[in-house]
Amino acid sequence: MTDAPVIFDRALLTRRQKRALAQGPADFLLAATVEELVARLSAVQREFVSALDVGGPSPMLADALARPGRDIVRVCDDPGFAGAGRFLVAEGETLPVAPASVDLVVSALALQWVNDLPGLLAQIRRALKPDGLFLACLVGAASLSELRASFTAAEAELEGGASPRVAPFGDVRELGALMQRAGFALPVVDFETLTVRYDSMFGLMADLRAMGATNALVVRSRKPLRRATLMRAAQIYADRYSDPDGRVRASFDIVWLSGWAPHESQQKPAARGSAQMSLEEALKATRRQD
Repeated sequence: MTDAPVIFDRALLTRRQKRALAQGPADFLLAATVEELVARLSAVQREFVSALDVGGPSPMLADALARPGRDIVRVCDDPGFAGAGRFLVAEGETLPVAPASVDLVVSALALQWVNDLPGLLAQIRRALKPDGLFLACLVGAASLSELRASFTAAEAELEGGASPRVAPFGDVRELGALMQRAGFALPVVDFETLTVRYDSMFGLMADLRAMGATNALVVRSRKPLRRATLMRAAQIYADRYSDPDGRVRASFDIVWLSGWAPHESQQKPAARGSAQMSLEEALKATRRQD
């Protein structure tokens, strides 16, 4: 593929996702985003016959989009995630499909774990037929800011320095630039913040384990977390991020990406220099009307 930096231990992530699936995953966040993705797609006045669901271990999104006459193929990096429908194994963050072969590519809460996201977005763009749609969501930069801050403060206080424990997810501006760089037409990037409340930080950590979403950074600390540090982080979390009823908040930023494979029928921005009136003239005309 590319010389992109290796940020995530994908093998470790896969093992944790398999364990979560076997034990019964915490899928409330995925369910919420799948519902929203289906709603966004239903607003598009187009028929999508061939589709790819990229990257997720769960068939929930593909199942939600299934309908007569639509061929949906799930693409993931391990055959252990295959469900009842069609499935392709993607090794090394590759997309094993022919160029211009599908009408629709979707993904829900999977792309945040990709090491070479620019490369994968470029592959998705190539896989789409002209005027095909890419629609996805992933976890954004401000997610779990409360957990990150609490562990950073606790480790700085008791360990003499902090180790990376929450992944460096992308922000809206960076992701918008990546969409343009990949060659998508009419790219749109927006986000929403979902707040989940827990009795304590430990409830959040249990859910992250049940999502298969605990620390998979290559540069993560290999030292066991000391109980004193863990308890101090929980105390800081409760002190800083609790509501009047004593429950604590956890924020998840969900970033939405959409873009089209270019086609001559699509709207295009006006060419530079094609305006019939300069900005100075427009302002003068406005003043005269006033």
